[in-house]
Order: sequence, then C-alpha cells, then structure tokens
Amino acid sequence: MDMEVTAYMSMWHAANAEQGRSGFSRASARRILAFARPHKRQLVGFLALSVVLAVLAVAVPVLAGHVVNAIVRRSSTRTVVGLALLIAALSLVEAALGILNRLLSARIGEGLILDLRTAVYDHVQRMPVAFFMRTRTGALVSRLNNDVIGAQRAFSDTLSGVVSNVVAVVLTVAVMVTLSWQITLLALLLLPVFVVPARRMGRRLASLEREAAAHNSALSTQATERFSAPGATLIKLFGRPALESAEFAARAARVRDIGVRTAMVQTVFVTALTTVSALALALIYGLGGWYALRGTLDAGDVVALALLLTRLYAPLTALASARVEVMSALVSFERVFEVLDLVPLIQEPEHPRPLPDGPLGVELESVCFAYPSPEKVSLASLEEVAVLDARGGVEVLHDISFQVAPGALVALVGSSGAGKSTIASLVPRLYDVDSGAVRLGGVDVRELSSASLRDAVGMVTQDGHLFHESVRSNLLLVRPEATDDELWDVLGRARLRRLVEQLPDGLETVVGERGYRLSGGERQRLTIARVLLARPRVVILDEATAHLDSTSEAEVQAALAEALVGRTAIVIAHRLSTVRAADAILVVEDGRVVERGTHEQLLERGGRYEELHRTQFDRVGR
Repeated sequence: MDMEVTAYMSMWHAANAEQGRSGFSRASARRILAFARPHKRQLVGFLALSVVLAVLAVAVPVLAGHVVNAIVRRSSTRTVVGLALLIAALSLVEAALGILNRLLSARIGEGLILDLRTAVYDHVQRMPVAFFMRTRTGALVSRLNNDVIGAQRAFSDTLSGVVSNVVAVVLTVAVMVTLSWQITLLALLLLPVFVVPARRMGRRLASLEREAAAHNSALSTQATERFSAPGATLIKLFGRPALESAEFAARAARVRDIGVRTAMVQTVFVTALTTVSALALALIYGLGGWYALRGTLDAGDVVALALLLTRLYAPLTALASARVEVMSALVSFERVFEVLDLVPLIQEPEHPRPLPDGPLGVELESVCFAYPSPEKVSLASLEEVAVLDARGGVEVLHDISFQVAPGALVALVGSSGAGKSTIASLVPRLYDVDSGAVRLGGVDVRELSSASLRDAVGMVTQDGHLFHESVRSNLLLVRPEATDDELWDVLGRARLRRLVEQLPDGLETVVGERGYRLSGGERQRLTIARVLLARPRVVILDEATAHLDSTSEAEVQAALAEALVGRTAIVIAHRLSTVRAADAILVVEDGRVVERGTHEQLLERGGRYEELHRTQFDRVGR
C-alpha cells in the first residue's frame, strides 16, 4: 500500500479507538466466547489465513529486493524471470487467500450478527408490556442494529487485525533488521511522527463524529415523529411549520459544518503524514544508497527496505491503538448484553397446565397489583435518560374479586383511571398480579403457556392497532394458516367485506402506518375481524367504541355482537348504553369494585352507577 493509504489507516484506527471507551469484564468475555463457539472452526481458519497473508505481505518486498540484486549483479535471465514468476505466483496466491479470508470474515461476521440479533429480538419479545411503554423504540432498534454490528466487528475486523498486524510487524522488523539495523532503527524512531498526530487528530475526529451523530439522531427523531400520521396531523393543527423548519435547518446546518471541518482535518492530517512519509522514504533511499555505494548494502536491499517501510507504519499505528480499539468494539457487546440481562417479569411455567375444553370462565380472586417500578423493566440508556424515574410500585388494584361464568358478559364501568383497563390486562397476562390469582377455566394464568393464553383470549383495544401491511397480513397475524374463504367470512361478519372488495388491491391493500388509511370505525372492524379469525373462547373489549361517531359505533357494535356470540366476555365501556344487557356490571373506582349487579339493580340502588348514568344521560339530553 502507498503512504497515503497508510496515513488514512493510521488516522482511522486512532479515531475509531477514541469512540466509546469503557471497562470490560471477564464474565462478558466468557459470554462473547459462547457466541463465538459455533463459529470456532471458521475463526481458526480465518486467523490462520490472516497469519499467512501477513507472511506473504512481507515476502513480496524481499523478493523484489532479490530481483534488483540479480539485475545489478547481472545474474542469468533465468534467475530474474524465475524471481518475477515467483512474485507473480505469490501475488496470485495472496489474492486468492485474501478472497477466501474475506469470505470467512463475512461468514463469521454475518453469522454473529444473525445470532446476536435473533437473541436480542427473541428476548425483547418476552419482555412485559411495561418495558415497551418506557423504552424509546429508536434506542432499542439501535441495539438491534448498530450495537450488534459493532459487536460483530470485534471478531471480523479487530481480532483479525490484531493477529495479522502483530505477525506483520514482527516479520517486517525482523527482516529489516537483517538487512540494515541502522535504517530499521531510523524507521522506528519516525513512528511517533505517525502515531502522535494520529491519536490527537483521532480524538478530534471522534469528538466531531459524536457531535454529528447526536445531531443526526435529533434530526432522525424529529423527522420520525413529524412524518408519522399522528405527528403530521398535530403539527398541521397546532404546530408552527416555519419554526419546525428553522429548527431542522439549524441542526442540518450544524451537521454540514461538522462535515466540512471533518473533511479538512482529514485532508490536513493525511497531507502532512504523506509528506512526512515521502521524506522518510527519501531519507531511507539516501542513506541506503549511501550504504550501497560504499558497498555495505546491496541495492536490492535498499528497495526491499523502502517497500517494507510502507508496510510497517500502518500495522504499528494500529497496534498502538489496539487495546482501546478492542475495548471500543467490545463495548457494543456489553450494550447488547445489557438488554439480554433484563429479566422478563412474565416467565413461562416449566410444566404448563392445559385448559379445559368448552367455554371458559374467568375469575379474579383477591387481586392486588402495582405497576412494576422502572428498574425492574427498563434501562436508563434505553429511555435515553441519565437516571431512571424513581416512581412506580404503588398499588393500583386492591383486593379485586369477581367471576365471569362461561359464556356470560360482564361489564366494567367507572371513572377514567379507576383501574378498568388494568384489570383487563391481567386476564391475558400482560402483567402478573402481586397477590391473589387470575384464573381461566379454573387454571391460574401463571400456570398456562403463552401459546394457550393467546389461543384462549382475544382482545380488542381502544386504538385498534394495525401494522403497516396488507389487510391479509394483519388478519393472518392470529392464524397464518387461514384460507381466503375464512378471511372473507370474518370480514363479512365484521361488516367490512364490501369495503375490502372495493379497495384497489382487495386483501393485498396496505392499510398504512397504524391503519391510518382506514377510518376509525373501519380500523376497529378490522381488529374485530382479526379476533373472529382467532376464535378465542374469551373476548375482552377495552372501550372499543369510545372514539367513534354514532354511525361507526352502530356498525362496530353490530360486529362486536357477532364476535361475542357463544363467548365469555369482559367489556370495558365508557358509554353505559352499550352495556345495559350485560349479565353483570361492576363499578370500579380507585382500584376497587364498589358496586356490582345488573343495570336495573344498580339504578335502583342509587349509588355510583346511578350517578354515572344520570350524569351521562343528562349531558346527552342537553
């Protein structure tokens, strides 16, 4: 490689080494080796090839020197041609082994990325809902992408670089010493001219890159939030587009300025080092030529020393920063392990019990519950805060007990924040109770597998969330094996078939982010169709019609009636008119069931339910 490339590599190693300094434990090292173990044979082959390539990199300059000596001594043509052919052969072998080495590097690196990403993704899927309610999605995705790739670099780049650089330096210095210890000493004395500026410029570049990364992250966050359907609507309704544009432009301008400064720092540094390198080569040619003219050094040795010098500075500079560079790469492993070390609060039972056949009853017995405190479910780095919020762990449900008979419909009503949705979330085991028990068909939900719970309990939430996928994909989420006939059947029962038939691509029509290409009522009916396709034996409706107009509500109510036929149901309702026919109504206030009975019974008692009913219908009357 030429001196300009050497200079760039020196600066890159130094800048990279300055990123993310941190300590590293032996326990983490053992865990890393556990991830590397499946790739053991490829790693051994990869490192062996790295050593061979380092040897070949030294052999070619030495042979070039022999060619020059053969020419100066007027050796036979056969000797010169033979050496040239040997150099050509070694170059071909080096190229072939380089390709093979890159193949092994890619397989190891991509294999580690696959293993780490799968481990993180599977682990995150087991985390409770509370984890996702606190974590910033972008920070979590960064662990899945950037940190996983950084961890992979520890093997595919850093490890091989250390091994090959050590071999290259040892062999290069050994050969140079045998040729001329004086020139070798001079070359080593010039090393600080490379390393010191590289480290200083590396720190400056690292600082600029961190600042640019922070601004780019802010730009990305601003764009992501403003370009989503809810964010864009909010800006159009209440925002100040000119101010938003000015803020974005200011950050983008700062990134531009940093880019210009970075380019100039790199250019000045590389120009200075290539100039120093050229002077060093000139000095070596001059000193070596002087020795050659005095007869103490062969001309070919001068050429070999010059070629070897160009191959010495880059690995020496890299090794000077090797420890910090290795630590920087391995920090990514620790960030990945930080996520993997979060213990999911919802654990699968070792020996899950089966559910009985037929309709299922639901029972809550003396249930007390507090939302988990942040340190149990989250990380400050994933929330992008310095310290986790200390709040949490305060009991919100107190001694809740009630039963829903198989096939019955029980409604939960009460003030906002009373605990109705919290109660509903305990049935599909989105959270575990702190005391008491939640039973499904007489079996504690903690003794059921998550698969059996998913099959038994279906839920229609208030927001009716859909993925940015096709109608078909959103339905098949619950039953991937469902046929088109089954899909059209549930769409018909959800009062949505005619609409989907009129869509440009039918079942293949993409519904948009969070389903925003559909109206609120259409989104809710599609989520109801999804529940119908899942065929759960217990259905939970969490204020499924709270934000709909009267026409949409009527259509959704008709679809809900279809979904509830023959099923046990828990309905959380804001509009009391929708739950008059419930088998039982529970009034929840401040985390307690304060009243229970039928619609008529509760009105006759004149308690909290009658107050809610009177307030709501007086408002409607006005």
